[in-house]
Amino acid sequence: MAGKRIGIIMNGVTGRMGLNQHLLRSVLAIRDQGGLLLADGARLMPDPILVGRNAAKLEDLAHTHGVARWTTDLDAALANPDDSIYFDAQVTGARARSVEAAIARGKHIYCEKPLAVTSAEALALARKADAAGVKHGVVQDKLFLPGMRKLKRLVDSGFFGRIFSVRGEFGYWVFEGDWGLPAQRPSWNYRKEDDGGIISDMFCHWRYVLDHTFGNVEAVSCLGRTDIPQRVDEAGKRYACTAEDTAYGTFQLAGGIVAQINSSWDFRVYRDELFSLQVDGTLGSAVAGLRECRVQHRVNTPRPVWNPDIPNPHAFREQWQDVPDNTAFDNAFKVQWEMFLRHVAEDAPFAHTFLEGAKGVQLAELGLQSWAERRWIDVPALEL
Repeated sequence: MAGKRIGIIMNGVTGRMGLNQHLLRSVLAIRDQGGLLLADGARLMPDPILVGRNAAKLEDLAHTHGVARWTTDLDAALANPDDSIYFDAQVTGARARSVEAAIARGKHIYCEKPLAVTSAEALALARKADAAGVKHGVVQDKLFLPGMRKLKRLVDSGFFGRIFSVRGEFGYWVFEGDWGLPAQRPSWNYRKEDDGGIISDMFCHWRYVLDHTFGNVEAVSCLGRTDIPQRVDEAGKRYACTAEDTAYGTFQLAGGIVAQINSSWDFRVYRDELFSLQVDGTLGSAVAGLRECRVQHRVNTPRPVWNPDIPNPHAFREQWQDVPDNTAFDNAFKVQWEMFLRHVAEDAPFAHTFLEGAKGVQLAELGLQSWAERRWIDVPALEL
């Protein structure tokens, strides 16, 4: 059948995530594979227009990657009725105003997280989008990583029995920029006045990972720290870090599950992947990363005895088994893009709405409150 064009306004694609994961590995990858196959046999062909503030960067990106359209005028792009989707990967503080403008123009909206600076603002966007009758979604990419998909398969199969513990480690060493190696993250991440901080960044992720994999988050206890007090920015200037770069979070989930996740841009990695999540239950355990997942059933569990006076007789890592791929895993961002495009084009189900994005912002807010007040905070249900 003939192809169907869908115009996508992509705002913020000169940044690291917007460029690499969303433009190159998702939208252009879908274009280059000949479009997205729909249920009726037609192929949906994305036609992006790149939007940003730097004309030179936009022109270079468009030329390099074969994109026909770009502009620095967001209002003009939103006014084009032939482009039905607005995508936003700007810095968090700039997102709400642009999303509101897109809603007013009747665009379907897909955007990076956090959806907004506050949960109240995020909920307001969700209500406005619903009232306008537009489809909306927030990036929740970690759910679609191979390791997480294998883990979800195990949960759904009942492999663990009763789950009681989830323990995660996320992070890596981000260079300070003061001794020859540039930082791998933008400087605004470390300035609270620019909406930076690892709690605002990562607790949005942990909310959807925990909610959609194990059970709703019901309470949070959090301790944040700023372990590197000064860094060097993109212009080579030293600046004070006013936002936390490390967070130790504990979460109580529905069903009595306790989850603990450490997040840091100051941890050197001694594990197989940058993110590792161990799940323990009555019948078995698993360790999942970004791509791999390994399991140990109770019938294969060793019986170690504590004796520090002799060398360890167990090769513990060798006693776990790989969960096979059993399928081809595409890029996690691209998988969710395809889901949202199907949601817009043929009304396919899509669970990752603005309300889900607001829940992530809420958990970050409550994590910051817990740290400030040094206590557990209950997580109330959010309603539109």
